[in-house]
Amino acid sequence: MRKCTPPYVCRRGCDIGEGWGAVGHPTLPWLGGLWQVGGMTDLDGIDRAILRLIAADSSLSLNDIADRVGLTATPCWKRIKRMEEAGVIRGRVAVLDADKLGLPVSVFVSIETADHSAEWLARFATTIAATPEIVGAWRMSGDVDYLLHVIVPDIAAYDGFYKKLIGAVNLRNVSSRFAMERMKDGPLPL
Repeated sequence: MRKCTPPYVCRRGCDIGEGWGAVGHPTLPWLGGLWQVGGMTDLDGIDRAILRLIAADSSLSLNDIADRVGLTATPCWKRIKRMEEAGVIRGRVAVLDADKLGLPVSVFVSIETADHSAEWLARFATTIAATPEIVGAWRMSGDVDYLLHVIVPDIAAYDGFYKKLIGAVNLRNVSSRFAMERMKDGPLPL
């Protein structure tokens, strides 16, 4: 057995053997200090605890996070930095209350298109990026092609959004579902 060495440095400091050694790390892709396994980043329990804390309250100080996970500030900061560099942490945001900001109407818009060309997709992506009412957008499998999450102040504003959307890109079908109540809005299940 030998100690992990670059480019296969195991952040746990474990020993590895040839090929798939004791824990298999030598053949796994290295991603900014984290192992990438089948598209999923290998995180230990402390990393996940840090992520849960940040996801629940991104305003926590480094010292608060470190205390809660049982680390000192420096190793905690290094873990956070490593997860930022690997793209696990993409940013930190404040969660705003849409109702208190005068944006109480949440609409889920299913879109079907007959055109799946690269040109159409580019125009659609540009429209989505330029439309602030769209707060989430997904390409789907199944009976709809895209699902948009739209937030507006009222039905009249949604109608304006709808007219702008159908004027910007050709769509075969648009179906809107208005949310009656938000029952859950939580962090990722880490």
